[in-house]
Amino acid sequence: MLNSEQLLTAIRDRIDHPATARELVQRLKIPREQRATVTRLLKGLVESGHLIQTRGNRFGLPDRMDLVIGRIQTNPRGFGFVIPDRPVEGVGGDIFIAGANLNQAMHGDRVVARIERSAGDRTEGRIVRILERGSSNIVGRFEEDESGMGFLVPFDRRMITDVMIPDTERKDAKPGDMVVIEITRFPTATRSALGRVLDVLGDIEEPGVDTEIIIRKYGISDVHGEDAIAEAKRLGGAVKEKDIRGRTDFRPITTVTIDGEHARDFDDAITIEKLPNGNYWLGVHIADVAHYVPEGGPLDEEAYERSTSVYFPERAVHMFPSELSTGLCSLNPNVDRLVQSCLMEIDRRGEVVRYEIHDGVIHSDARMTYTDVNAILTDHDPVLTKKYSALVPMFETMRELFQILNGRRKRRGSIDFDLKEPEIILDDEGMVEQIIALERNVAHRLIEEFMLVANETVAQHLDEHQVPTLFRIHEQPDPLKVDQFEEFISTMGYGLGAPSNAVKPRHFQRLVEKISGKPEEKPIAFLMLRTMQKARYDPQNQGHFGLAASSYTHFTSPIRRYPDLVVHRTLRESRQGMSQERIEELTDDLPEMARHTSERERRANDAERELVQWKKVRFMADKVGDEFEGYITGVTAFGLFIELIEHFVEGMVHVSTMADDYYRFIERQHVLRGENTGRVYRLGDRVRVQVIKIDMERRQIDLGLTEILERVRHSEADRGPRRSRAEPKAERHLKTAKRKQRPGKRERQDRKGRSR
Repeated sequence: MLNSEQLLTAIRDRIDHPATARELVQRLKIPREQRATVTRLLKGLVESGHLIQTRGNRFGLPDRMDLVIGRIQTNPRGFGFVIPDRPVEGVGGDIFIAGANLNQAMHGDRVVARIERSAGDRTEGRIVRILERGSSNIVGRFEEDESGMGFLVPFDRRMITDVMIPDTERKDAKPGDMVVIEITRFPTATRSALGRVLDVLGDIEEPGVDTEIIIRKYGISDVHGEDAIAEAKRLGGAVKEKDIRGRTDFRPITTVTIDGEHARDFDDAITIEKLPNGNYWLGVHIADVAHYVPEGGPLDEEAYERSTSVYFPERAVHMFPSELSTGLCSLNPNVDRLVQSCLMEIDRRGEVVRYEIHDGVIHSDARMTYTDVNAILTDHDPVLTKKYSALVPMFETMRELFQILNGRRKRRGSIDFDLKEPEIILDDEGMVEQIIALERNVAHRLIEEFMLVANETVAQHLDEHQVPTLFRIHEQPDPLKVDQFEEFISTMGYGLGAPSNAVKPRHFQRLVEKISGKPEEKPIAFLMLRTMQKARYDPQNQGHFGLAASSYTHFTSPIRRYPDLVVHRTLRESRQGMSQERIEELTDDLPEMARHTSERERRANDAERELVQWKKVRFMADKVGDEFEGYITGVTAFGLFIELIEHFVEGMVHVSTMADDYYRFIERQHVLRGENTGRVYRLGDRVRVQVIKIDMERRQIDLGLTEILERVRHSEADRGPRRSRAEPKAERHLKTAKRKQRPGKRERQDRKGRSR
């Protein structure tokens, strides 16, 4: 049976121009009984962006037509960038779209862009077609113009389209209210967009409204559908005896979960023992969500649409209803739970010498926290050690194996950033009370190491058995970006020690070790991350550069990530025997699944990051005028980004406040240099700043460099007090009379010439 990959390969190899479906069938000699399949496959290839359907119903390859499929990100200043769905040969990054070439595309739309010019690392184009609107719903502030007509001021400043709201569609919204509107008429070249109010969220300063705004802005579904909830409730809250039959029984083995204090869903559990040969027998047991969520049902369809849980400071938006996420599929202590288990024999060098994969059932003996396990292993807390005395030997064995596995990863060059992340402490009203460093203790690290080795083992199994599935890939960095990174770190006395086209993960890891604990650690690490590709999901195993792993997937969290659910399904199907028809079906469906889930992951990350930044800005609102120490984490032509050491808050020093000199941006060195003084501000420098302004509209903290502010103040003081610009009438008449006595322009120029 023909599949989409085979059809695409045939078109690429044998068709040299955009062709109709009829012409493709004839030229490719497709049998009559497969023509309906071709029609279906062509539709899928167009939807996934692998083919373009022209207005004349011809199908062509985008790259051969200088066309790119991707999402448009607009800028408040009126232009935009298309982010391609997949890497485009000859295009190094995003495609710049001038305002005149947006053609009514709105932020978030999936579009077809034509490449019109490419020079160096900058590519420009124009939008030629809108494939899919990003969202018909927009959140913003309701306002009225002078005539009383309602309109929306979008919360997302990248939404640069006016949306008018007729009186009949405003509900009970009052000027200043935050609202959610639905676009009822998208903009055209001659007409603005129209909308209607769906929900009134209320005052932006009310507790909880900020989270609601971010959820609505990113189009994250906050309420589970009735059908999905009904399906989850029908499953019940306990494991049924019939579901256990045929599974490997791990209930007699001591099993624990280790999670954060406030975790409500537990999707991984650990068993471990030391074997007589000195090796370790590690069991990673993951909630068997796939057993309860059949493909194509209400729970599955809703989970696919969400693709991931989203975690905000105040609450989580779960991929599954609570009946599953904190109930039947949560590995709670002292109850039976169904799992898919990866058991690995690991030798003293950290190599997996044998593994088994089972459908199992466990009975967790204890719900442990990272804090308690760390207190037992690191602090030897007597109270906790006594309380969990039966489990302490197990934790000691875990630590031994963690050190072995971590050493193995380091030897092969896996890049291990250990930067302190901020943890936000909220008060009862959801306002930030404190921002502290989130410490990754030994308990965090050992669980992370066990999850990594399980993910890697499952990925190798699937790859070796040629099972169609979703891999987690991280591609080799772009040599051009590596060159730019190398050029920058060389100014600070560092180097990768390898050509840009032959750089390996170990070269980056050695640099991480060299900068550890130094002032320049964080900015270099951030720039290193920007130098690398973004990890994503893909049906093809291309390895994971950052982990220095030849195979990697996500197996350990099907309760909160849809790709893990796909891996669980394909893993079980491969053990039971996968039909050729199923292989072809997955081969067709997985590319779009990879694109969709990767995009949803980015959306969740962006939403979480924006809400945290907003809360940080509000936290700083009463600190205008205060001074702080910080590090320069970004340098641009328009100023410096500074992260405050005390609060992990980032603000910006705009170049306009650097009024003691003219500062020029030297891009490749990531510095601002004063023209006259030669004073330099570079990435990684420690500086002292003053909070000048909190801009709640842009959710931005404006800072000033203390040393420059003081120099400017002293300079102004030396000039003496400023005089009022308003002059007495008599003085103005006197100046006018003097001006009349001055020589003309030509005469002044002659005098100037003679004075040389």
